Amino acid sequence: DLENQAELEEKNRLINQVLELQHTLEDLSARVDAVKEENLKLKSENQVLGQYIENLMSASSVFQTTETKSKRK
Repeated sequence: DLENQAELEEKNRLINQVLELQHTLEDLSARVDAVKEENLKLKSENQVLGQYIENLMSASSVFQTTETKSKRK
């Protein structure tokens, strides 16, 4: 009877450990999904900012090529 009780306690301990690991895995999976979503958002924002900077540079005479400047002389 003592042996059965010890086996039962070990079984309960293992079940609790498995459940804890499942919860940890669920939490990590949710975190990965959140990070992926944030990453996509930041990539999109970077593309918009990159295009904005490119447009500003092309509109500014400071960033024109030297070839264009030499033609004006």
